[in-house]
Amino acid sequence: MDELLKKLERIQYHQRLMINMLTYSNEPFTKLIILNDLSEEEVQEFHELCEILNKKMEEQRAEGFVYFHPLLDEFTKQLNSKLKVKETVEACLQQKMYIDLMEQFKKLLSC
Repeated sequence: MDELLKKLERIQYHQRLMINMLTYSNEPFTKLIILNDLSEEEVQEFHELCEILNKKMEEQRAEGFVYFHPLLDEFTKQLNSKLKVKETVEACLQQKMYIDLMEQFKKLLSC
């Protein structure tokens, strides 16, 4: 049991070191994953949500829509509760993830 505790403490220490490394990198969404203790499955769910919303936005654009507040509402409702909407949008933009979608969300969040 003592050995397991030592291993866990070492993993936590390494995690803190990785977070410090990420502070100076260009991967703020990856940092959010670590800081908010998201599982691989939770991150996959996030990507699936963004893919779905990105596709919906493109379909709506093709139909002439220019107002995407319902997509932001859907994103907000389905976003993992460990993440904050505005912080996640900013991190995705900085990491160049789902740029068009996140730019629309950023515009709506700044209103």
